[in-house]
Amino acid sequence: MNDGAQVTQGDTQGRRSAPLGTVLVVIPTYNEAENIKPIVGRVRAAVPEAHILVADDNSPDGTGKLADELAAADDHVHVLHRKGKEGLGAAYLAGFRWGIDHGYGVLVEMDADGSHQPEELPRLLTALGGADLVLGSRWIPGGRVVNWPKSREFLSRGGSTYSRLMLGVPIRDVTGGYRAFRKETLEGLGMEEVASAGYCFQVDLAWRAHKKGFHVVEVPITFVERELGDSKMSRNIVVEALWRVTTWGIGARVERLRGGRKS
Repeated sequence: MNDGAQVTQGDTQGRRSAPLGTVLVVIPTYNEAENIKPIVGRVRAAVPEAHILVADDNSPDGTGKLADELAAADDHVHVLHRKGKEGLGAAYLAGFRWGIDHGYGVLVEMDADGSHQPEELPRLLTALGGADLVLGSRWIPGGRVVNWPKSREFLSRGGSTYSRLMLGVPIRDVTGGYRAFRKETLEGLGMEEVASAGYCFQVDLAWRAHKKGFHVVEVPITFVERELGDSKMSRNIVVEALWRVTTWGIGARVERLRGGRKS
């Protein structure tokens, strides 16, 4: 794979023979009034044929109204108004379902704050031609972060490493949120069973993809810390992620032990 892409999962059983179809970039928002216009503009410039869905959780700062104005001026922009703040995972799942229902073939996760650079999206989409799921990775050769304190980098690297070891997932950046899915991949992950709403939503989907045998590829990206608005990361989100990953990992080990005893 070109551009430093790293393959982390194998057999696809012919799933990659299907054409990709139209791309929908799902951008969840909550109080992103300062960022929504710039990020939509950058996506439209980077991948002009792609469509954008702004999934707004009833932002008090008027993000939803700004998104409506963008949609009224551009038929490639759409808005999904949600009743309130229910977590990143819930917003993405709603966006994925909307995209699948409207016939899109590729669903992309992208943050609203510019940390996921739209200019790198063409490389993810190119890699998706030979994969079921492509992850933008900060922690493979060629990947990096910009404007992060060492403490934040340590936390992110540590979270990915812990999740990878606990769950047995051969993905270097298992917590990253810049991703491109084939529609068929999402349909095969059991989205209706996904309960994680926060930070560990990304771990949950990556683990499911690995267990289902999907072909996962990591492509190096440069992650840039937001310049405008407030980060949604909190202590509670991190604690929830650690608890869930630990629970999942222990549960998987117990199941393997039970299976071994039965055989």
